[in-house]
Amino acid sequence: MLDSLKKWFGEPAPCKGWDALAPWAAGKQYVFRGVRKSEGFVIDGRMGALPWRLEWGLSQRGYVDGYELRLRGEVGLPSDLQVLILTRELQESMERTVFDRYVEGVQTRIDTSTPPEMRWLVMYPKLGGSEMKTLRDRYVAVANHKPWLMQWIDGALADELRAAPGTPSDPLVLMIARGRLMLRAAVAEPDPETLDRWLLLFETAMREARRAISEIDDLAPAPSTQPSLWTSSAMPREAAESRL
Repeated sequence: MLDSLKKWFGEPAPCKGWDALAPWAAGKQYVFRGVRKSEGFVIDGRMGALPWRLEWGLSQRGYVDGYELRLRGEVGLPSDLQVLILTRELQESMERTVFDRYVEGVQTRIDTSTPPEMRWLVMYPKLGGSEMKTLRDRYVAVANHKPWLMQWIDGALADELRAAPGTPSDPLVLMIARGRLMLRAAVAEPDPETLDRWLLLFETAMREARRAISEIDDLAPAPSTQPSLWTSSAMPREAAESRL
């Protein structure tokens, strides 16, 4: 009877290939919540006092086909700091889209329906090749505060970006907005080893962001004004439940 009720109310069944994720998360004191196989899962964790959330599910951006990994973390940066690092092939694809849509197309301006990744490529200056150093062949970076961006990628973060999982052609985006760090990457099949590698990159980015903010005089950490980092997950099932 209980099993029938669970199925009726939609409790997710265990998904093949995820058997190792729950014990892996428990061993690291993360909180793992599977949703449905077609929707993905959520993992909550912390780096010291800083919380982060990992989500794997259907892509929410047109530039990632199929499934994507999303990571978000509260870093306590100034809310007006806007920074973007993305793979070079993705940058070139986005700029072609901007040109086709807003130059040769019928639209005359970029509005808020356009993803911020695309808007920022147009709005903010890029780091030059000498400023990107060893990252210049694989990545492009823009920001509304270039000195902070240069400080952020000058060190351990550059090492992890060079060693990022996947190939140089795979979409990868690191963004800072509203005091938070976000990562999107194409990940078709998640497993503990793959998630460990992405979390190493993400937590390095979090640590380096805190270091950079302490070394730039005209920027100071700003506490989040939001009561909670995540009022609900971006997963479809949880979003629907939050409206009930």
